[in-house]
Amino acid sequence: MLDQTRVFDELDKAGVRFYAGVPDSYLNGFCNHALAHFPDRTVIAANEGNAVGIAAGHWFATGELPLVYMQNSGIGNAVNPLASLADVHVYAVPMLLLVGWRGQPGTGDWPQHGLQGEATIPLMDVLHIPHAVLSDDDAAFAATVRAAAAFCKAERKPYALIAPKGVMAGDKANNRDETYPMGREEAIAAILDHMPPDTVYSATTGRATRELFFLRERRGETKARDYLNVGAMGHASSVALGIAMARPDRPVVVLDGDCAAMMHLGAMTMASKTRVPNLLHAVLNNGAHESVGGQPSAGHLVDFTKIAEACGYRTVGRPATTKDELVSALAALRASAADPDGRPAFLDIRIHKGLSGKLPPLDFSHRAAIDALRAELQP
Repeated sequence: MLDQTRVFDELDKAGVRFYAGVPDSYLNGFCNHALAHFPDRTVIAANEGNAVGIAAGHWFATGELPLVYMQNSGIGNAVNPLASLADVHVYAVPMLLLVGWRGQPGTGDWPQHGLQGEATIPLMDVLHIPHAVLSDDDAAFAATVRAAAAFCKAERKPYALIAPKGVMAGDKANNRDETYPMGREEAIAAILDHMPPDTVYSATTGRATRELFFLRERRGETKARDYLNVGAMGHASSVALGIAMARPDRPVVVLDGDCAAMMHLGAMTMASKTRVPNLLHAVLNNGAHESVGGQPSAGHLVDFTKIAEACGYRTVGRPATTKDELVSALAALRASAADPDGRPAFLDIRIHKGLSGKLPPLDFSHRAAIDALRAELQP
């Protein structure tokens, strides 16, 4: 594990003093150090492409070399601005990319990280972005950063620093707060209790998938009605929309997260274009990137309810902040499902940070799970 104080000292010496990105568990030490020591120079972006744009703007305005951090799963979000904004044949924007290497070949990881791990280095090659794989040697890191920063400045191009597991690690504390009384697991359990038994669920990336999975086990319930969005962060609501459109006779609930919803917020505009009164989009909003370390999000700062209303959703006009408010809101939204415009429903559920308990890894057969859901849904 690299000494993060030395990491940031070396970045400072290389003229890198601005950091924008999306938190990653493999970069937990880096992200937490940046927030703790340089909060005014650290931006947690909505998605990785957003971070590349912010970094480009910083360079336009200051001439200082920025750093964009991300998990390798976020490379896909970053490809467009890297290729059509930062590219040397367009605006030639220099920046360091710090990329957590999930699914590194030969290391063993969950299936949703496998292809992305295999493609990480080839994607850099396709994008003509030179790269170096970091080790936990502090002296080697210093030399790599100096060379990378010099290249960026001389060539006006991005350079990628690829971080395998452990190199930029740090503690993932259970940073519970008491902002709101409900936790995520309690909220999910309440939804399961107060929605029809044939409801189909689409759970977002991270803790929501694990908590739904193990709640089903503890309650002795079938998992055949659940879609677990273990990868593809931000797309659980889109998958749910496709199901709801195809099966208007079945209630469909999205168990989304605030960070996931913001990552692809444009998906919410589909509410104005589709007739799916059977769809409920619920955001489990704890204001944090909890699954990767608890870094703060904008979840508690934005009014999801007003955004949803502007996008065409039915709402109860306010977030649910207690279990009683959640149950009441679910009843009201179910009662309004006969909406003549066929609009979907939306509910912002404000919950506190903090994990309810230590859950086992989510080890299951993805193919068997999706085939069970298909058998449940297809006539």
